Amino acid sequence: MSASSESSPRPGSAGGQVDPFRDIALHGDPEAVAQLLEEFRGRISRMLAVRMNPRLRGRLDASDVIQDTFMEVHSRLDEYRERQNMPFFLWVRFLAGQKLTQMHRRHLGAGQRDARRELPDALRSMPGATTATLAGCLMSSGITPSEVAMRMEDEERLVKVLDGMRELDREVLALRHFEGLSNIEVASLLDIEPSAASRRYVRALARMQEKLRLFQGRREPGARGDWSSPE
Repeated sequence: MSASSESSPRPGSAGGQVDPFRDIALHGDPEAVAQLLEEFRGRISRMLAVRMNPRLRGRLDASDVIQDTFMEVHSRLDEYRERQNMPFFLWVRFLAGQKLTQMHRRHLGAGQRDARRELPDALRSMPGATTATLAGCLMSSGITPSEVAMRMEDEERLVKVLDGMRELDREVLALRHFEGLSNIEVASLLDIEPSAASRRYVRALARMQEKLRLFQGRREPGARGDWSSPE
């Protein structure tokens, strides 16, 4: 299925915030749009890096996915200008995510959508964040959870903690700390107010910290049994 045959998720509220790229997207000439897309390249590359299945690395070049995405943006720009159904960067990110989903299906037969039914449409439209990549980011980022993680023996344990988290919590962490999306952008993807997105992010961090503490406690000398994620 081509990306053009799938509809974009409906826009989030994002508290009525203005899209900073709207004027260029709606009124810019092809050269101006191309320059704007180049500014997006790094952010899209980060999205692909955290969502590409490790089995595809070495077989799929992220730069090719980005180039195909940018070509599709130009070919569908009139459609975007007519509908304006989400902030421009998030629309470009959405198209890139669809491209990646196609590659997963083509090479791996992956069916992430069925496994991600509980997520909002805008998150379900692309593969989920890989926990190993996200763990590496958190271990080196210097944010508060990484300070907790550094007290663990190795990154593998953080991967297990992330695997045991609710998928929405894991996605919020990936969006903020790996992809570098703003709170406004996350709010738009979740279709909630920015204040609610901020609270959800804080709760996700707190849940990860708690799971890390429980994991450590169960791995201390004398602890019994294997660790399992608490509900």
